[in-house]
Amino acid sequence: MQEALRGLDSEDTSVVVSGSLARDEFTEGSDIDWTLLIDGSADPKHYDLVGRIDALIRKPEIKPTGAEGTFAAMVFSHDLIHQIGGEDDTNRNTTRRLLLLLESQAVGREDACERVARHILDRYLLEDRGLWRASKYRVPRFLQNDIARYWRTLAVDFAYKLRTRSGKGWAIRNIKLRMSRKLIYVSGLLACFRCHFDYSDPEATEIFRDPKRHKEVVEHLRNVFAMTPLEIVAGVLLKYPHLDSAAQSIFDSYDKFLGIVADQQKRKHLEELNEGDGERDAVYQDARTLSHQFRDGLLAFFFDQKSGLDDLTKNYGVF
Repeated sequence: MQEALRGLDSEDTSVVVSGSLARDEFTEGSDIDWTLLIDGSADPKHYDLVGRIDALIRKPEIKPTGAEGTFAAMVFSHDLIHQIGGEDDTNRNTTRRLLLLLESQAVGREDACERVARHILDRYLLEDRGLWRASKYRVPRFLQNDIARYWRTLAVDFAYKLRTRSGKGWAIRNIKLRMSRKLIYVSGLLACFRCHFDYSDPEATEIFRDPKRHKEVVEHLRNVFAMTPLEIVAGVLLKYPHLDSAAQSIFDSYDKFLGIVADQQKRKHLEELNEGDGERDAVYQDARTLSHQFRDGLLAFFFDQKSGLDDLTKNYGVF
């Protein structure tokens, strides 16, 4: 892709991929979720540029992007930065904004992508008044609440798509919701928690008494989000050896989940499985069991008392 798209981006435009490709989990059955991110003057040529990019990316062997129009389109930075909350912050806009932070990579020039991501984090941090008032927990609540909202939107949209698509593809979407979609939320929550853990010493906490130093926190969060979701989870778990059994449950189950979606026969089976056959289907039930192991590992992780994660989870993940 980098070779094929060379020269089509610029200082003001980035071709951004998200989904399994950005998470380093791409398999033969994966699609390529991409957008042309524009952080500059509107140009009529952008429309033709989207068509050229699409023609280079869309191949017969590549699964097409979703029908909702979220991807394979041009996206303007103004909407992502300024429309946070309110009626104009549509599901599509929320999805594009949060995925830009949580699981995106630029293919080629990163100028626009990095600039927009930092501006988005600027908004979340500068307008989070509680973060700069020396509270007990140094967690960016504005950002964390939006990540939680996105996760709940994914869960609600699963039911919506189940109805509008007459159950088509329900099994593969259900397993992804339980695994890869949940992983996105988990990594976002941990990224927010790391603001508390990584700035725990007295000298570091001074940053949160001075809003003028918010750029330092922006850079910290940007560096965390530059990792894949699995790397973010691993980075926190490695700090707590007593959570090795939880880590094993999380990573073993996720590894086997990736094995299922990488198996063309099993993936096709899940994509075509009728909803009424799920309870008796061995492939779906195996995947469902893995999702329970993944969930149990996460519960042991997030409600661990020794690390202090339980307090953070109760205060931010629950209430």
